[in-house]
Amino acid sequence: MALKNLLIASTLVGASIAATTPVHAEERFVVDDLAVNGLQRVTLGAALTYIPFSIGDEVSDFTVSQTVKALYLSGHFDDIEVYKDGNKVIFEVTERPTISDITFEGNDDIKDEQLQDSLKNNNIVVGEPLDKTLLTGIENGLIDFFHGVGKYNAKVEAVVTYLPRNRVRLQLEFEEGEAASVRQINIVGNELFSDEELLKNIESQQDLPWWKFFSSDRYQKQALQGDLETIRSHYLDRGYLRFNVESNQVSVSPDKESVYVTFNVSEGEQYTVKGYDFIGDLLGKEDFVKKFIPIKTDELYNGALVTHTEEMISNYLSSFGYANSEVRTIPEIDDEKKEVHLTISVNPGKRIYVRRIDFVGNEATADEVLRREVRQMEGAWLSNNSLDLSKNYLQRLKYLEKIEYETHPVPGEDDLVDVVFDVKEQPSGSFQAGVSYGSYSKLAFQAGIQHDNFLGTGNRVGINLNTYSAAQNISLSYTDPYFTMDGISLGGNIFYSNFDAGSAQLVRYKNKSYGIGLTTSFPIFEFNRLQFGATFKSNEVSQLQEYEQIKNYIALYSDPNDPDGGLEFDNIELFAGWSRSTLNRGLFPTAGSNQSLSMVVSTPNSDNKFFKLNFDSRFYFPLTNDHSWSLLTRLKMGYGNGYGEKNGIELTLPFSENFRLGGKEVRGFENNIIGPRAVYLSPTEIGGGGDPINGGGVIGVGNDFDSIGVSLRSTGGNAMVHTGLELIFPTPFLSEDFTNSVRTSLFVDVGNVWDTEFDLNRFSHLSQTEQDKLSDYSDPGLYRASAGLSIQWISPMGPMAFSFAKTLKEQTGDETEVFSFNIGTTF
Repeated sequence: MALKNLLIASTLVGASIAATTPVHAEERFVVDDLAVNGLQRVTLGAALTYIPFSIGDEVSDFTVSQTVKALYLSGHFDDIEVYKDGNKVIFEVTERPTISDITFEGNDDIKDEQLQDSLKNNNIVVGEPLDKTLLTGIENGLIDFFHGVGKYNAKVEAVVTYLPRNRVRLQLEFEEGEAASVRQINIVGNELFSDEELLKNIESQQDLPWWKFFSSDRYQKQALQGDLETIRSHYLDRGYLRFNVESNQVSVSPDKESVYVTFNVSEGEQYTVKGYDFIGDLLGKEDFVKKFIPIKTDELYNGALVTHTEEMISNYLSSFGYANSEVRTIPEIDDEKKEVHLTISVNPGKRIYVRRIDFVGNEATADEVLRREVRQMEGAWLSNNSLDLSKNYLQRLKYLEKIEYETHPVPGEDDLVDVVFDVKEQPSGSFQAGVSYGSYSKLAFQAGIQHDNFLGTGNRVGINLNTYSAAQNISLSYTDPYFTMDGISLGGNIFYSNFDAGSAQLVRYKNKSYGIGLTTSFPIFEFNRLQFGATFKSNEVSQLQEYEQIKNYIALYSDPNDPDGGLEFDNIELFAGWSRSTLNRGLFPTAGSNQSLSMVVSTPNSDNKFFKLNFDSRFYFPLTNDHSWSLLTRLKMGYGNGYGEKNGIELTLPFSENFRLGGKEVRGFENNIIGPRAVYLSPTEIGGGGDPINGGGVIGVGNDFDSIGVSLRSTGGNAMVHTGLELIFPTPFLSEDFTNSVRTSLFVDVGNVWDTEFDLNRFSHLSQTEQDKLSDYSDPGLYRASAGLSIQWISPMGPMAFSFAKTLKEQTGDETEVFSFNIGTTF
């Protein structure tokens, strides 16, 4: 074979030839034959698509040079050489190896998913050819990232392992090292405000002591940029319009374990707002807008107020469909008078309409269940207020964990968007259970099943089979929250209960009851609902331990011919209530409030004539912008009593309807232990008298010598109040991924149950020793209090609550517990 002449060995050589050889001096020839050698994965046909000539074409060196460049740009080849054998052109190619696997080792700060996305953006993907020229740039980019988060000793190495069949395994190996800490932050040029005042609100912390292990003094470049804006805002909000951060320096120590940060600032002087006006189009609402903007003339310039004004105007315009409005403030500064005139430029843009609303991520929940909560309508103009309201309504559904929405412009249309709600579901069925251990009740257990999103319909179905030492319950319930399209709900339940009060820390009695109920509710405005219901309930009380507070009740309802036969009564109970909710989520809310007021009253034809009032209120106050810290205040009150009279005796609340407190409401106290105690009055008698032959007798010594016994167990009461304060904070050592499923809080609980019908004067005839055994159970001041730590978790089985409590205020006879936990929708 004749000696082959090397035409071009690489793209760079080819480019050089093309650049230095005059066109008229180029050697031109007609291609007799064409070959591409070295192909393995790439087909010949695919390679020929990058060669712009074929057999019979006349070519030059420049043409061949451009062909080599095109072959390189295809991304398939590592090396290309071109030979000429006579008029035959031969391409000798070495294909790039195919990536068979990508792994990561030693990465903590960067998640695998982030690395995979970064590599994908650089076209480094499993199954694609590997361009090794990109690896150095990726290594350097990752090292820059680690420098940005303070890890100056970080090392990144891309290791390529060659495998058979021209394949490679790519592994990125990380040695992140320890993050550098901020040793010192200095501010130079500040005279009006001290370093401490300027630095107290920034994110970066300096030289923290060891005991502040929940805080971090780690250096992060992104946090530093935010700190600069925080300092700038501190000045702008106080009128220092010419404030400027002239420079900032970050010096790294020789061991690369700490950094020193210096801000050089120029404070300037304070400026007063001389006035403001508008330019642009306010849709004829200028007079109305002027009424609610917070900027005032002859007051110091405030950057936060200016930003707030822009946001208010933009939000106001968005409620009319102008979702892309542009509002910006143009300051006209008079440095001589230290005044500024503000011109607020408003460009509403085009009114935007919603073409379609879609949902993604809802695998179990039907679209129509979500769509009925949305307040933004298809075909209507786009309103940010309606979208935010829709998000809030969706977040209140207990079977959704997280809601986000995006608007996507419709291609080819400048006034249409599609709205996409991205929902993340969470378990909507729960296995309800509770386990606790106390010094009195020992081990207690409850269980039940409920589904808040039955078959994805949003309907609530409950099949509760609860059994523990104090009760055996079975109930079937069903609620359709959208029985009508207007949001009228309808529900019903059937129940049976066998309750043993003695096993529930109450004075002993047993109550078997069964019944059926029906409820409905009506929406009023956006946040309010009215509820109504009716229940038939049949009760059978047995093994009743008589005590002073219920003697009259027993006398009214017991059979005089069978005093030990127990009590039986049937009631028809009517229910009416009002509720209001502005909570931002159904479970684990962080902002908003909810209140409810309800009344249950038995009908006049019922065996028991009574009423009960309940009020419940919760307020959540977010303490940080991201709602990771919140403050919860709680208040619950109840009162009940009888109405009318029977046999001349005024009716009271049946003892089985008494309020009870303890356990979950006031943590640290055992269930139902809070409240009045049963009082037993026993006559004192002495032996004597009677027939000396047939035996002696007993002689009563009078009421003044009666003795008092007080139970260790509560009877409950007809009045109740409990309140609480909780500081909700991020759970230590858990990532942000668990924010919506785990909650930690410090709490203070206070509460009491009392009996407004209890009369301490009834026992005034007794000796002082006996009276001292009693407390005034009509006194609401006999409260209990506790404090502690609570951890709540939405587990796959349902919500769990763990509590560690220390009692702060106890009353005589109270039984306490330090630890308890419950499983189920109990919070």
